[in-house]
Amino acid sequence: MNFGVLVETRPFEYRVGLTPAAVDSLVRAGHQVFIEQNAGLRAGFPDERYHEVHAQVVYTALEVYKRSDVIVKVARPTEEEYPNFRSGQIICSFLNLAVASRDLLEELEKSEITTIAYESIRKENGQHPVVTTTSEVAGRMAPIVAGELLKSFRGGRGILMSGLPGVPPAAVVIIGAGTLGRNAARCLHNLGAQVTVLDKNLDALQGIDEMFGGKVGTMYANSINIGKAVAFSDVLITSAAEPGGRADILVTREMLKDMRPRSVILDLAIDCGGNVETSRPTNLANPTFVEEEIIHYCVPNVSAQVSRTASYALSNSMLPYLRAIGDAGLEVAIQNHPELKSGINTLHGKLVNEEVARLIQNNGD
Repeated sequence: MNFGVLVETRPFEYRVGLTPAAVDSLVRAGHQVFIEQNAGLRAGFPDERYHEVHAQVVYTALEVYKRSDVIVKVARPTEEEYPNFRSGQIICSFLNLAVASRDLLEELEKSEITTIAYESIRKENGQHPVVTTTSEVAGRMAPIVAGELLKSFRGGRGILMSGLPGVPPAAVVIIGAGTLGRNAARCLHNLGAQVTVLDKNLDALQGIDEMFGGKVGTMYANSINIGKAVAFSDVLITSAAEPGGRADILVTREMLKDMRPRSVILDLAIDCGGNVETSRPTNLANPTFVEEEIIHYCVPNVSAQVSRTASYALSNSMLPYLRAIGDAGLEVAIQNHPELKSGINTLHGKLVNEEVARLIQNNGD
């Protein structure tokens, strides 16, 4: 089977769909991989690395699309890519169709494209194997970003995350005890921050309590507790969203008025619409804005800042599925990896994911 990897056209997306190591695995299995020139350069993988593993480097995205049965991307296709679609093709990427422009779905239908959305791949135990890896990266990036934004010259409160003897540490509140929240909590706790995690899932909060031996605070995530926690936080990190769905607004504008000026919000659920009423998507060139005297950081692809690490993580999680599709086709791959079925958003252009269809319908009403 022929696989294709492209230069990502979405602004400030530095990750690449497949690393040279993943390409090598596919080639050794008898498949052919077409790489658009410089596709991996921003992630630290020059074309020479792909040549070494016998990928075929081509000059244009159009050639990759026309010669590939399966396109392996990171971000969902942009409008400039629509004319390149080939009828009957499979496109793998983060899609988030529930919050995407409606014209993307129309183009997928017109070109009879089958899409596998990374965020929709879900195992029987509820785990999202691809999202888990990207959430780990984002969670471990969160303390780095928050620590930078707290600095005085960045407009923050001038607080050292760990504090000092006689000086209290930063108070960090995390809403969402999933993979991202747990990873952020671990890193922040190790830095010496005062960490509190909120979630509606009591089992998740129990896990946090056991993981940190009671040294990280937990609260049930109802509106009263969220309001209290937001008020005492120097840093608020939100990550409460079901992958592929639309995030609920958990933090209102009124709550922000109780925060101390120049505190920091990292709304890391922004790729699903965001958990904070005042949030709006930003990018890596202009990652922040100030609303209600609070610094907001709302970058959807935060892990693109560490594009090499993030590309390895993404490739590692998708490679078993790509091998299965390449070796025996999509139908057999689904039999061997049942979680792939939940990842299919469109099949030959028809929207078949009922949850995504419901969310799109709700957004349109």
